[in-house]
Amino acid sequence: MSFHHLCSSPSSLLHDPIPLCNPLSVYPKSTPRSFFCSYNPNSSPSHSRNLLQVTHVSVQEAIPQETRTEKSKLDADLPLPDAAASKSYVWVNPKSPRASQLRRKSYDSRYSSLIKLAESLDACKPNESDVCDVITGFGGKLFEQDAVVTLNNMTNPETAPLVLNNLLETMKPSREVILYNVTMKVFRKSKDLESSEKLFGEMLERGVKPDNATFTTIISCARQCGLPKRAVEWFEKMSSFGCEPDNVTLAAMIDAYGRAGNVDMALSLYDRARTEKWRIDAVTFSTLIRIYGVSGNYDGCLNIYEEMKALGVKPNLVIYNRLLDSMGRAKRPWQAKIIYKDLISNGFTPNWSTYAALVRAYGRARYGDDALAIYREMKEKELSLTVILYNTLLSMCADIGYVDEAFEIFQDMKNCGTCDPDSWTFSSLITVYSCSGRVSEAEAALVQMREAGFEPTLFVLTSVIQCYGKAKRVDDVVRTFDQVLELGITPDDRFCGCLLNVMTQTPTEEIGKLIGCVEKAKPKLGQVVKMLVEEQNCEEGVFKKEASELIDSIGSDVKKAYLNCLIDLCVNLNKLERACEILQLGLEYDIYTGLQSKSATQWSLHLKSLSLGAALTALHVWMNDLSEAALESGEEFPPLLGINTGHGKHKYSDKGLAAVFESHLKELNAPFHEAPDKVGWFLTTSVAAKAWLESRRSSGGVSV
Repeated sequence: MSFHHLCSSPSSLLHDPIPLCNPLSVYPKSTPRSFFCSYNPNSSPSHSRNLLQVTHVSVQEAIPQETRTEKSKLDADLPLPDAAASKSYVWVNPKSPRASQLRRKSYDSRYSSLIKLAESLDACKPNESDVCDVITGFGGKLFEQDAVVTLNNMTNPETAPLVLNNLLETMKPSREVILYNVTMKVFRKSKDLESSEKLFGEMLERGVKPDNATFTTIISCARQCGLPKRAVEWFEKMSSFGCEPDNVTLAAMIDAYGRAGNVDMALSLYDRARTEKWRIDAVTFSTLIRIYGVSGNYDGCLNIYEEMKALGVKPNLVIYNRLLDSMGRAKRPWQAKIIYKDLISNGFTPNWSTYAALVRAYGRARYGDDALAIYREMKEKELSLTVILYNTLLSMCADIGYVDEAFEIFQDMKNCGTCDPDSWTFSSLITVYSCSGRVSEAEAALVQMREAGFEPTLFVLTSVIQCYGKAKRVDDVVRTFDQVLELGITPDDRFCGCLLNVMTQTPTEEIGKLIGCVEKAKPKLGQVVKMLVEEQNCEEGVFKKEASELIDSIGSDVKKAYLNCLIDLCVNLNKLERACEILQLGLEYDIYTGLQSKSATQWSLHLKSLSLGAALTALHVWMNDLSEAALESGEEFPPLLGINTGHGKHKYSDKGLAAVFESHLKELNAPFHEAPDKVGWFLTTSVAAKAWLESRRSSGGVSV
């Protein structure tokens, strides 16, 4: 008896090489056929091979029981168990009384019996005697095709190897590797890699040569067990046994290499997959998105997502969650919103990981209302938050000034019973209270922090100093500064910047108390402040030299904040020349950029990134420039002149720069009026501006 049809393409029993370029290919439908018309003993090997290749079983998932369609395909290629093989074609009228009788004799009935046999073997005790009794009790001779069907439908990893040994001994099959392969599928269903590897060793001892399907099954089992490195090891053994992986196995290895940490190999295989049009499943695409996300290539994540959709591969919830997480890391909340809408429209229900990714994405990007909406949805669904998620929300509230919301979240965190506040929690809470000037709440939070066993960090003490500064409690600022030194903490640039900011809010008669703190924290800054406050007489250029050395000694992230504070201090002390000198220094260092712009239709002053004192100083300089251009040089103004203050307000104040400037421009009797269609812009005509500048010059007005 020849088994050529069964053996000609064994790997096709395990997977279906559908090309990457056509993932929506429809498997040919197999209509139910009589066994008598499905078998042709004279069919060519190539014809048999083509029939076998339509059998589809994913490399990534445990193989389910064959459907009736798959079974009929299997019938077409396996030898007949009875004399009916001699007939190549018999048509029977389905209405004939003989139809049911012939149907019972067909392989449909036998296939159902084999499934019941598999169920009985799964249920019997795992010993040779019981297994033998079940097989013997089947009734009738078992053929090699029957053995394949039976093992393929089993799920018990304890009885399957006993069944295999019994069949090998009693049948003497021509291709033992097929039976070993379907037995390995049983181990894969139960994610038992150890037994698969043990069976592989038994194959070799018996002299059975493994084929591609053998390795594919073990590799997919390793992947399902979450052991990508073992999958890689088995993949790299294939060549030593003369086996060449097909496209489906190679596609699966993209995932395995990616999970095993060999990113270069994973991406190399993916490039090859696109060129050679392999079929790639959603699991592998998920790994590719994770690879790009970890490496910071967030555009790569989106490209993979778009390629999936173009190929018709439906994303699963894991993919959506990884995309959301990547967009959170990239601080692209608008793209997270789009992906979340896709998730919902495709019928998925968000899980905990989905909500967590959204909280992180919106929280990091300071999308306050969106983050809080997700937080409240999680609470409605009784989903617990981790410390990290609570802290992300609190940190966001601290940055955007959501004081009441921060208190609500903190109380919920304390009452949830699943996590306790940590140092980061208290830091964010103290920052919220400090920036809003709630001294008693900030002090209470500091006490709670210490009671919880956390010593305040420099960041926390910086916030406390800021809080005392807002409340004009200068002595408490000095006391807290001394605590910093007592704790052995070295003040950094941000801490010193906070001290400088406090000085801009301190009454002139008390500034002296803070100069000593600034000198101890940063001597160069102390020197510059003393020159401003104590009206030291110095040679021309000395102050600029000292200020330049200060700028060179601080980090780029605090340069603008330092200069803003120094200019504010000058304005408070009514030292406009020094303020202009510092502004000019900021322009020379490119710390202030784009303050003025000119076009054929409008000249503008841009103040959005400046403090109030720096903005007033920039306005003074601009007015002088306009006076010189129009009144001294005779330069023609464009039709419009504008001042752009921005339309936002300070996160911890109801007032923004626009509101303050509107009042100030009225005091100056300046002809600038807020534009009704451009929020944050104050406009005037060239005629009105020139008339106002002339009146100022005639009256000797110079101050702004």
